[in-house]
Amino acid sequence: MKILKTILLFIAAVIVLALIVAAFIDGHVQYEKSVQINAPVEKVWGNVNSLAAMDKWSPWNSKDPDMKRTNEGTDGTPGAKFCWESEKEDVGKGCQTIKSLQAPNRIDTELKFFTPYESDAQAYVVLAPSGAGTKATWGFASEMPYPFRIMKLFTSMEKMLDPDFTLGTNKLKEISERP
Repeated sequence: MKILKTILLFIAAVIVLALIVAAFIDGHVQYEKSVQINAPVEKVWGNVNSLAAMDKWSPWNSKDPDMKRTNEGTDGTPGAKFCWESEKEDVGKGCQTIKSLQAPNRIDTELKFFTPYESDAQAYVVLAPSGAGTKATWGFASEMPYPFRIMKLFTSMEKMLDPDFTLGTNKLKEISERP
């Protein structure tokens, strides 16, 4: 009985310590990926200026080509909304809504994820002239809720997100550089 009590106290102490540590970890998460594209800003803008355009280079489409999709509003305008639902955990269920467009340089969207866990994020694509082409930066910012922010100590967001963002920016480059 004494051993069981000691084990339970140890487990409780570890849990309390983890909760205390999590309270001091910044929950802000931000990630960006840039790519140099050999095409003018106006041409690249045609591949990022609407939810349908962004869907063409989305890295998650290849993970589940059979995901259910719905659209609301007038695409390419603030308020347009694209929702998806997938049985695959790494695709999940969520919605993306256009918040603002600053043609031909920036689109901001809001992401709402329902599965595999509920969260919100602000995403963006920024285009800037760079040499004879365009620098495209795709990124997002989010807040990780307490107590889940303790995962930041054990998980590299860059390692987790970089493969998908690299795939997406490379697809954007490929379709933007087509004649």
